[in-house]
Amino acid sequence: MEEGKKKNIVEGGDKEILYSKAIKAGKRIYYLDVKKNLKEDLFLAITESKKVQAKDSSAVTFEKHKIFLYREDFDKFVDGLMDVIGYVKSHKGEASRPEEAAPKSEDTAAEPDSDIKLDIHFDAE
Repeated sequence: MEEGKKKNIVEGGDKEILYSKAIKAGKRIYYLDVKKNLKEDLFLAITESKKVQAKDSSAVTFEKHKIFLYREDFDKFVDGLMDVIGYVKSHKGEASRPEEAAPKSEDTAAEPDSDIKLDIHFDAE
């Protein structure tokens, strides 16, 4: 799915997706879907989809986890998310992932650690 592409799965009802973004990250894909419930309220459905292959067979399944985030909680959620991301970034040397420890190639310029900045606006329609 293209970034930021509008998509309607079901017209009306509480399954309608008004806006969607997929974030591919290794074996996981995160879906950020703006949906509308039956009361016409918008909310954010965050889905993590992870490919899982059973050790004893070649069957592949997808494990999914969902979080529903409501408009009245957006600011508190973003504040908390920024806080924990800041903590992880400041402590990243304590338990880094292998790809973070790998030396960078000459083609890849080293980026200095910087503060994360999010500019999120939720406009009422």
